[in-house]
Amino acid sequence: MTSGPVGATGEAAPSPSPGEEDPTRGGARRRARELRRRHGWLVAAAVLVLAVIVVRAFVVTPFSIPSGSMEHTLLVGDRILVTRLGEPGDLVRGDVVVFDGTRAFALPPPDAGPLGVVVGAVQGLVGTGRSTDFVKRVIGIPGDHVRCCAPDGRLEVNDTPVSEPYLKPGEEPSLTPFDVILPADRFWVMGDNRGHSADSRAHLGQPGGGMLPGEDIIGKVWVRYWPLDRLGPVETQHPEPLSSTPRNGE
Repeated sequence: MTSGPVGATGEAAPSPSPGEEDPTRGGARRRARELRRRHGWLVAAAVLVLAVIVVRAFVVTPFSIPSGSMEHTLLVGDRILVTRLGEPGDLVRGDVVVFDGTRAFALPPPDAGPLGVVVGAVQGLVGTGRSTDFVKRVIGIPGDHVRCCAPDGRLEVNDTPVSEPYLKPGEEPSLTPFDVILPADRFWVMGDNRGHSADSRAHLGQPGGGMLPGEDIIGKVWVRYWPLDRLGPVETQHPEPLSSTPRNGE
C-alpha cells in the first residue's frame, strides 16, 4: 500500500523521496518569508517611532520657536533640542528653558481626550510643541527676591542690581514694575525681548502668579539644529552677578 495524502481523484499522492523537500512545506516557508519581507518595514517603522518617543521623553526633545519673545538669542523658526537629563535644582540664573505654562500662566490645560493625546504626540514628534509650551530665561530661582527696578533701571536679584547682556538691543529690563519672593520649587522666567514677551510679569495676581513650578520644566535649551547657518550650541549666558548672586538671606 502506498502512503501519503489522498488527492481529489482518490489516488494516493506520492510521498517525497528521502532528502526531497515536501512541496507543501516548502510553499509554506516561502509564504512566511514573503510575509516577513512584506511586513518587515512596518516593524522597522514601529521600532523607529518607539525609539523616537523614548528619546524624546527621557533624553532630548525638539522644539520650534514660534514667536520673537526670545530675540536675539532665539529667532522665529529656529529649531532647537532641549535636554531632559538635568533636574530643576541644577538650573542656574541665565539658563534658557522650555516649560509647560499651564499652571504658572493660568492657562486652560491641553485636551486630554484621545484626539488631544494623538495631536500632542504628533506635535511632539515634529517638534512644534503644544500651545501651552513656552521658552524663556530663568531670572530667579527658588528663594530669590526679584524686583524691578533698581535706581539705575536694572533688575535686582536679592538686592543686587544685575546686568543682562542677552537683552535684545534697545529693550529695557522691564517696563512693568514687580517685586516677588519665590517660594520653594518656583522659578521666575522672562523673555530676552522684554517688550514683546508675555512671561512671569504678565501673570502677577493670577492663580499661578507667573511663578513656574520646577516639575513643569521640560528641559534646558541645548543646541540649535536649524537653520544650518546657525547650527550649534545656544549661548545662554550666565553674566556676573546674575548667576553668582547669593541666595536670598545668605
